Amino acid sequence: MDANASSGAEQFELNADQRAIQEMTESFAADRVAPNALDWDRDRHFPADVVRETGPLGFGGIYVRDDVGGSALGRLDAVLIFEALAAACPGFSSFISIHNMAGWMIDTFGSEEQRQRFLPKLTSMEWLASYCLTEPGSGSDAAALKTKAVKSGDHYVLNGTKQFISGAGENDIYVVMARTGEDGPKGVSTLIVPRDAPGLSFGPAEFKMGWHMQPTRQVIFEDCKVPAENLLSNEGAGFSIAMAGLDGGRLNIAACSLGGAQSALDKALAYTAEREAFGQAINRFQALQFKLADMETSLQASRMMLYTAAARLDARTPDASKWSAMAKRFVTDTCFDVANDALQLHGGYGYLHEYGVEKLVRDLRVHQILEGTNEIMRLIIARQLVGRS
Repeated sequence: MDANASSGAEQFELNADQRAIQEMTESFAADRVAPNALDWDRDRHFPADVVRETGPLGFGGIYVRDDVGGSALGRLDAVLIFEALAAACPGFSSFISIHNMAGWMIDTFGSEEQRQRFLPKLTSMEWLASYCLTEPGSGSDAAALKTKAVKSGDHYVLNGTKQFISGAGENDIYVVMARTGEDGPKGVSTLIVPRDAPGLSFGPAEFKMGWHMQPTRQVIFEDCKVPAENLLSNEGAGFSIAMAGLDGGRLNIAACSLGGAQSALDKALAYTAEREAFGQAINRFQALQFKLADMETSLQASRMMLYTAAARLDARTPDASKWSAMAKRFVTDTCFDVANDALQLHGGYGYLHEYGVEKLVRDLRVHQILEGTNEIMRLIIARQLVGRS
């Protein structure tokens, strides 16, 4: 993030600790992530070693309580971290976000025994975690999930399939939403499933448009046995747990879009200053200047909305969920457009892998889909507006 980019944060009067977090993250991202991001993308390589390096920095449990190794930070702090990581690689940043979502669920809804058993290894990044909600037949209609968990003695037996799971096959812990009761949201429960659970397997790696550095597979349960003590909270609480996690997840993925788009604009500024046409640098042409001005305005508007939404979630305001949905919709749409405009400003070079812009466009596109599609975000926002009126 360049100096001008951080000016948006000044409206929120970041304290010294927040600025230190921001600077530390930027330094790590520039040193360990950015130089390797294009190679990881090209080779579809999952850099588990570098992911685990974020543990000592406190990124394994950003908003997990500190008695189990968490950093006990707020949502605005988290947004700053994910934005800075995404400037180096949105796929890397989003992977850390998903891990944190799973850890937060255990910290918030788990028993003390579960917290002590799972979280120290998750916050240290010794273990990596996935969040398993989506299924082949239930995307936006998450409450229609079919994966079943039947109580049998001191175990649950799971059968079903989860789709589009980041880190599947590589990660150690899977926080799984499964049906233990009636149809609809009240019949959904949450189970913590370890990688070595009997009956757990994974589909082949998906070939995706973007996010090449992190594996995405199906998670398959075939009479999978999970200890009953791994039930998170109570039977029937799973859908509420999933929805609570998504408010923060939406802010995180918006932050990943913001960091990626900021990187795209920075690349466009550098390229248009160096590229010459008709005897002068192309950034001297007014049409291109206007485009750059619009891109900067869009990024700063996104930053203001995102930071505001994060502050409201930290304050637990009644409208925090609406703000999370608005920020997710606006920021991911707007920042994808900024990245796409940056590619256009590069001309044919923007289409080449080595310039890094086409990777940003590919990585940011999925942010408009996951953590609830942007069409679902509009539905959430509209329902709150109609209900209020």
